[in-house]
Amino acid sequence: MGARSAGAGVAVPGAGPLRPGRGVPNLAIGRRFQSQIVDAVVLGFVGNRAIEGAVRDLLDSDAVAQVVTLNEDGSPHVSAAWVGVDGEEIVLATIPDQRKLRNLRRDPRIALSIPTTRVNEWGLLEYLVVYGTARVTEGGAPELLQRLAHTYLGPDVVFPPMPNPPPGFVTRITPQRLGGVGPWNPPRGAN
Repeated sequence: MGARSAGAGVAVPGAGPLRPGRGVPNLAIGRRFQSQIVDAVVLGFVGNRAIEGAVRDLLDSDAVAQVVTLNEDGSPHVSAAWVGVDGEEIVLATIPDQRKLRNLRRDPRIALSIPTTRVNEWGLLEYLVVYGTARVTEGGAPELLQRLAHTYLGPDVVFPPMPNPPPGFVTRITPQRLGGVGPWNPPRGAN
């Protein structure tokens, strides 16, 4: 298992008002929660405040993200990825050029769904959904994968397990809003 556990339940200060979801198609969450979206730029800041607590804890954990991009025909493409945080962006890395990267170069909209291990008072497994835009940059993948491997695989691992890996690609995601079930997206009427 990884070096950290997923899903601390800490309130996110300044998370902003709830409003109906707009923009990226509702590909990663159920209809019941579609209208419970926190409309804010998140990761480095919500409004003008630094993100702390549950969102950062989850993104720094060993929870694997489900990554949703849009194929050329508009259908969803879903893959799994290790994710981390770099400044105000969520980052992921790949060595080969993959379909999700080709999709993002054509259409930068992206959604991530990241599960926790926490069950809320209604018996629902909490999860974070991040909607945003992404840009794919060349190079830096081996270094980022090594950093993420310490979280996902353990402190002594060497990853990728090959000498002189190719430079690969780093995807940098600018979050635009949050959804899901958890303290980052309290139910309507909650204070």
